[in-house]
Amino acid sequence: MKRRSEPEPLAQALASYLASSGLAARVEQAAVIPEWATLVGPQIAAVTEPLLITADGTMFVAVASSPWMSELSLMERQLLSALNRIPGRSPVTKIRYRIRG
Repeated sequence: MKRRSEPEPLAQALASYLASSGLAARVEQAAVIPEWATLVGPQIAAVTEPLLITADGTMFVAVASSPWMSELSLMERQLLSALNRIPGRSPVTKIRYRIRG
């Protein structure tokens, strides 16, 4: 292995590692979590908390109450459309809700 004369910037090293390990797509998909409030709007964001996204694209979201869970279940198609707006990102394929505890 040839040694470099200068150190590689951390961001570049991390990007290289994520690409070579196959994790880059999962990291990009997980970016939906911090973007949740922007993507779904303030009213839904106020009563929900995104928890995680599995490798198969299932997103788990904590919800404030059963009525909200029912309402959001009916809105799943619209929410998935909002979450999958960014081209090239591995899609969120379904949303599963649980009452916030």
